[in-house]
Amino acid sequence: MQLSARNQLNGKVTGVENGAVMANIKIEVSEPSTITAIITKESAEKLGLAEGDDVTAIIKSTEVIIGK
Repeated sequence: MQLSARNQLNGKVTGVENGAVMANIKIEVSEPSTITAIITKESAEKLGLAEGDDVTAIIKSTEVIIGK
């Protein structure tokens, strides 16, 4: 399956908890080993980002869609 969304992480389902309306799906992620973030130059400069820095990548989204 191909999607235009770039924030895709491949993984394996490790748990399924079904509720009355919603299901909680746990996914163990193994790839990709590199995440590419596109941010403004101003933000990069404000953070003082440089190669070798330890950072946290936070994927901002209103939902997670599962494809199989």
